[in-house]
Parts: sequence; C-alpha cells; structure tokens
Amino acid sequence: MKTSNVLIFILVLLYINASTEWPTHTVCKEDNLELYYKSCDPHQDFVFSIDKCSDVATHTFNIKASMVLRHDIKELYVKLSLIINGKTVLTYSETLCAPGHVKLIFCGMKKGEHLHYEGPVTLGIKEIPQGDYTISAKLTNEDHVTVACADFTVKNYLDY
Repeated sequence: MKTSNVLIFILVLLYINASTEWPTHTVCKEDNLELYYKSCDPHQDFVFSIDKCSDVATHTFNIKASMVLRHDIKELYVKLSLIINGKTVLTYSETLCAPGHVKLIFCGMKKGEHLHYEGPVTLGIKEIPQGDYTISAKLTNEDHVTVACADFTVKNYLDY
C-alpha cells in the first residue's frame, strides 16, 4: 500500500514539473467582445479581472489585479506588443517606476509583498480595434528580471 502511494506521489510531482504553462483565464465574454489572458512567466500566475466587459470598449474602465511579488520594484518598465497573426505589428515601452519618476502606487514595493490594484484604467485609445489579436505585456525591474508577464487575447466582433 505504501509503495503505491509513493508511486502516485512521484507521478503527480512529475506531472506538475512537466507542465510549463499557466492556464488561459477568461476575463470576460459578452456579446461582441472576448478577453482572455495567460501568464507568460513560467514561475508565477496572477489574478486579473474587469468589472464589466462592455466597459472595455469605453475610454476608462475598472480592473482588479493581484499577485505576490517575487522581486523588488525599485524601477519598473513595461513593454507592450500588439501581435496579429503571429507577427508583432506595434511595440510600446515606458518607464513606470524610477528614482524621481514614480507613476504607480506600488513603486518601491519589496519581494514577498502583496501587490493589489483595484481601480480605473485609461487605455488612451478611443475604441478597441475590431479583430482577433494578442497584446503581450511584460513588466521588468532594474535588474531586467520579469516582475509580471501576460499575453492578452482580444476578440472584438463589434463593428463601430
């Protein structure tokens, strides 16, 4: 009996180690808009939600995001890529936290702290483009270590 339990335990551990991807999470799926995300950081998943899917098509909407930090945030940089049919068509990067340059409330947080944001986000665009595409977002710190990484899949069937 004990041998079979040990064998099952080893198989479970091997299965967990063989799995290198996080699951795809559904953020919202309403009428003409679907939004999914998957963590691309092999070491950490995170929680992300939107109050109402229909609000994403507006200029500003409310989100909730949460994770436990695996690295300090003295400096934080974001790189966004728009991917259509497997090809990167647009990239954008910005400094979010740096000495004398603080844009976010969680700048200066330490490894092990719980990062939680709940509030409005403004996209800076007037409408979500129609189509099926991926937005890759990667946050790195001053040591070029990944703080968070996700691929967001957007399916917008709404014709404005």
